[in-house]
Amino acid sequence: MHLYDAPAVFVLVGAALYVVLGGADFGAALWQLLAGGGERGERLREHAHRSMAPVWEANHVWLIFILTITWTAYPVAFGSIASTLAVPLFIAAVGIIFRGATYALRSAEPTGRQRRLIDTGFSISSIIAPFALGAAIGAIAARRVPVGNAAGALFSSWLNPIAVLVGVLAVAFGGYLAAVYLAADAVRSGDRDLEDAFRARALIAGVIAGGVAAAGLIVLASDAHHLYRRLVEGPGLPALLLSVVAGVATLWLVWARRFREARWCAALAVAAVIAGWGLAQQPLILPRLTLARAAAGHDTLVAVIVVVLGGAIILLPSLALLFRLALTGRLDDSQDASSRVPSATERALGSPGGLFARAAAACLIAGFGLLTIADAAWAHAVGVTCLFGFVITGYVAIAPHRIAGDSRPAPPDQRWAP
Repeated sequence: MHLYDAPAVFVLVGAALYVVLGGADFGAALWQLLAGGGERGERLREHAHRSMAPVWEANHVWLIFILTITWTAYPVAFGSIASTLAVPLFIAAVGIIFRGATYALRSAEPTGRQRRLIDTGFSISSIIAPFALGAAIGAIAARRVPVGNAAGALFSSWLNPIAVLVGVLAVAFGGYLAAVYLAADAVRSGDRDLEDAFRARALIAGVIAGGVAAAGLIVLASDAHHLYRRLVEGPGLPALLLSVVAGVATLWLVWARRFREARWCAALAVAAVIAGWGLAQQPLILPRLTLARAAAGHDTLVAVIVVVLGGAIILLPSLALLFRLALTGRLDDSQDASSRVPSATERALGSPGGLFARAAAACLIAGFGLLTIADAAWAHAVGVTCLFGFVITGYVAIAPHRIAGDSRPAPPDQRWAP
């Protein structure tokens, strides 16, 4: 692994998290649109709205993360993508903005026709945004984005079979993930009618998403054979097989009403597709532009890696705390946790100033030193590994329950954290 590979790994991880978490928020809005009329339709819409309410803004941090890392670490590629794909990226931005605006309007509790119009606008914008983002990814995968400022076609670059199919797949994945998560939320609330409704939607959406993904392989074989071969015969094959196995397992788990395990499998199936594309795409970002050629200077890459991994020690516990408190309904929990005796595991973890904190500091120093002083590829690989170790040990040292001042273990079934 070279130094210039590390930001690409960050981008790929961010893309997987955005699709798994943000995509599910978009998908929940799809089910709001298709909920139907009457009292039952309103109950479905309210359930989806309540489930996404605490985290829909936080999930967009991953999109900002992807754009920032790409812009900083691979400026030539970012400029080429942003200029050629300005139209779909603009459409996605407008969809996200309108989605936030309609969500704010809905919080004012409108009634009657106003509420129906707001819900419709919210759902449509939540479909347009992931489609446009997926089409942009499809354009990159199809090699329709040449290097240079606006060097590619403004419309045909993303209005082609591969790009359109990837856009549809993004919408399908969102609906699939949301249905699985919402079914689990219904179990939590004890509403069997909602559970049955979203269980049926999860099964249907899973079959549709699988069918669209299979159709995508057929289109790739004819229009992007280079990517198809690397996906079915090359480095992308393990991720492709993992996605198929996890997708089938998800359908079985949903059928068996084991929604807690199903949400993990659903997230894994979708994340594996992202990983498969990244593995099949590398080492090229754009036609004739490799990661090595697109990467910024050594000092910039080191700064990006250190800042990202250092920032993760703050971001990850914060997001975990958000999911734990807001999405499990524990913000209103006034029970005093100080009387509970810590478990043996918690005592072993120690305090933030204990063993894990010292290990985190050691990993940070070693990683930073190897990345800045050494020039060998192996030293950079060890340095990046040390920085990953810094994130993990630092996260354990300041675990979310310690930040909250609560030593109780997290509930077994968190809503939107798969």
